[in-house]
Amino acid sequence: MADGQRLDHLFIVEVVEPGSRVLDVGSGRGTLLKLLADRKDVRGTGVEIGEEKVYEAVAKGLSVYHGDVDEGLSDYPSGMFDYVILNQTLQQARETVLVMEEGLRVGRRLIVGVPNFAYWAARVQLMFQGRAPVTRNLPYQWYDTPNIHSVSIRDFRLFARHHGMRVVRAFYLGPRGRVRFWPNLMAQQGVFVLEKG
Repeated sequence: MADGQRLDHLFIVEVVEPGSRVLDVGSGRGTLLKLLADRKDVRGTGVEIGEEKVYEAVAKGLSVYHGDVDEGLSDYPSGMFDYVILNQTLQQARETVLVMEEGLRVGRRLIVGVPNFAYWAARVQLMFQGRAPVTRNLPYQWYDTPNIHSVSIRDFRLFARHHGMRVVRAFYLGPRGRVRFWPNLMAQQGVFVLEKG
């Protein structure tokens, strides 16, 4: 972490162009949206299912609405945003394909951050302990996890290609920072910037 800030957030801030129109789906307490507003002067909107988190984001002066990721994009017209962000959200969506397609309908680019269920420590736990893995990036027990999809970096890249989405940039993150080699094994999470293929 740089100055207590998440590296995935800093990568997203680096990618987003100044003054952009941004929709952050699964915006949580608005930490990323606030960072984008402060550093890149974006016109941002958030959608969050947790009511308390919405209140916290609104208290920061952000425009965040209560909504579900599986229902949150149909109200927006095509091309309304420059970027739609689904950071640590997609693995919790029931309608993965629909959410991705809608993200690229309402936004010019889609930024997706996913936990890597193929991270080596998760593989070791599954192999030697015979239990669902619990890691820093996957801190939940199998029975209380919000994640309904287990995705690896390789899975996500194949998914994007299969559905006509082009990865224009990717960032992989491990426990010590950026991962440049063997990301499907060494990274705890991946962040992808996508466009229509």
